[in-house]
Formats: sequence, structure tokens, C-alpha cells
Amino acid sequence: MEYNFKSKSERRRFYKSNAWRGVNGLRNRAIKRDGECVWCRNNGLVTKTNLEVDHIIPLEDCTYEQATDLDNCRTLCHACHNLRHNRFDGRQTKEKRWDDERWD
Repeated sequence: MEYNFKSKSERRRFYKSNAWRGVNGLRNRAIKRDGECVWCRNNGLVTKTNLEVDHIIPLEDCTYEQATDLDNCRTLCHACHNLRHNRFDGRQTKEKRWDDERWD
């Protein structure tokens, strides 16, 4: 299947495809392989909710073979994925919002 990943509509079409979203799609295989956010894990945290899959080589710079290569994907939590793509608007942070050692 041919995609021109420079086009936003073509990237959207890919992300809606069975190759990406299907039961055995790339997205599900990456989440199953990693099991948690790899950036959080590298920082000593465990994040297993709100998981998303990120292309290491950005999709707009990929060939179809790279876009569907499991080794070009990693699992990130929503916050880390937004951080990776500079999508913060000031409301979200990766800082800890509570202190579990504070009881008062």
C-alpha cells in the first residue's frame, strides 16, 4: 500500500488502517512488547496506563517499510508522547503532582 506521509490526510489514513490499529496491528504489538512507557521506565517510574505508540523516526520522514517496522516504534504514555512532540500547552506537566509521603 502506498502512502505519502508528508500529507496529514495520508498519515491519518495510515493511523486508521488495520496495519496500525488491527488486532495484530503494529500499535498493539508495540504495546504488548514494551508493556509500559519506555521513557518513564528509563527514569525509574512505572506507567502502564494511557499508553500510545511513537515512531522513533517521525512518520512524515518514513518510508512505508520504516512506518511498519516494529523496531521503529516505542510505547510512551500520553504525557511523554506529548513531551516528545512539544504538544504541551502549559496545563500538563511530567512533574509529580502529589507527594505520597505527605500525610497532612
